[in-house]
Amino acid sequence: MSEKKTDRMDEAELDARHAEKMRRKKEAREKILATKTIEKGLIVVHTGKGKGKTTAAMGMVFRALGHGFRIGVVQFVKGKWETGERDILRRFPEQVTMKAMGEGFTWETQDRQRDIAAARAAWEAAKEMIADPDYRMVLLDELNIVLRYGYLSVEEVVEAVQAKPADTHVIITGRNAPEALIEAADLVTDMTMVKHPFRSGVKAQVGIEF
Repeated sequence: MSEKKTDRMDEAELDARHAEKMRRKKEAREKILATKTIEKGLIVVHTGKGKGKTTAAMGMVFRALGHGFRIGVVQFVKGKWETGERDILRRFPEQVTMKAMGEGFTWETQDRQRDIAAARAAWEAAKEMIADPDYRMVLLDELNIVLRYGYLSVEEVVEAVQAKPADTHVIITGRNAPEALIEAADLVTDMTMVKHPFRSGVKAQVGIEF
């Protein structure tokens, strides 16, 4: 038997084995999916030191926007800092309510009472959105930061989020998510930093950071 015929037989055997493997995998997957019957609004937490927490959350917002959801966004830290996602979401005023209520990072304001007041005002707006069943998704951007500094009560936040309407998704971002919030969440992602250009002297880039 020639070498070419042997190679073709080997390829045919590999193809057959692959097809059988994928058939079994598909069958197993379908059995697993058949057991997943619950439909509910999720509590989602994006935390960790790596970049991408807000970016991933905004990806969910844009996806929900495509499905016609009404969406609320409250930004607890970002204030006057203009971002690309904010410019886009402004184009959908009938679907999106966006409130940038932060005053910048704590080292910029250098005023604890002012930061607490800003966090409290943002939280009051967030609570209204969470409790309103017209909103199918609410993003609380960088909420974990103000929780870390003790500007808001973790217990109060967890209680309000758990009391949300059944179909509402609530997404919370920021480093150092408190354990109580992680326990209350349905989906938690910890962003791990492997490498970041900032450490090499590269400043924040348009389209990447904001």
